[in-house]
Amino acid sequence: MDTTQHNSNAWDKKVEEGSQYTKSVTRETIEKSKSGDWRITVTTEKPVPRNWFPNSLDGLKVLCLASGGGQQGPVLAAAGADVTVTDISKKQLEQDEYVAQRDQLTLKTVQGDMSDLSDFDDEYFDMIVNPVSNLFVKDVRPVWSEASRVLKNNGILISGFTNPLLWIFDDNKERKGILDVKHSIPSSTLDYLPEEEVEDFINSNHTIEYAHTLEDQIQGQIDAGFVISGFYEDDFGHTRMLDKYIKTFIATRAIKIVN
Repeated sequence: MDTTQHNSNAWDKKVEEGSQYTKSVTRETIEKSKSGDWRITVTTEKPVPRNWFPNSLDGLKVLCLASGGGQQGPVLAAAGADVTVTDISKKQLEQDEYVAQRDQLTLKTVQGDMSDLSDFDDEYFDMIVNPVSNLFVKDVRPVWSEASRVLKNNGILISGFTNPLLWIFDDNKERKGILDVKHSIPSSTLDYLPEEEVEDFINSNHTIEYAHTLEDQIQGQIDAGFVISGFYEDDFGHTRMLDKYIKTFIATRAIKIVN
């Protein structure tokens, strides 16, 4: 099964349904960003610290990786960056194009898989911004390797991803207030279903998601040539039971260092 194409179709469907992760930023947000009052998120609630970015974004070549939806890319473009947005979902990219046209921004969109950045030259970008999205690929290590390849030496990778503890509980029970440890890591949402329900799940256009180990998430970055220089955690904004006990999202800032 081509899970990349499946998830591409599923995200197109999310745009049509108006999922919160497909809603583009407002004109007011862009106007503030143009005047220097800007922020982005790569997790759910917390904004990325401003000191994770250079003092000026003017002319900075930024790749917004698996970042369609008209959110991070347009804000960074309004703040002065030379932005390219790539995503597997055509409709998500159309959200970025819509904001760019509405607010007279210049940015480029490229449809593609975050695990294969062959559309881009080696050492082209100064920075990569990668919001929570690598849960949609089976193997996360190629994502880090490709990010390292297209970044310049001393380039910055800002990435958000899930704490694998999110996945060990039965999701339906957790939403009812019951924490039932059920799943192992690594795994995928297809592993959590009875065999007779897998086909219906696939046909329903739900995204297929993968729970990666922290070793693959963090040591994977280090193995790809990055040094971790920043870290914070986030949650669902106190809307999920797990928020009472642990943060389920992680953001890292990493610097590419060529030995």
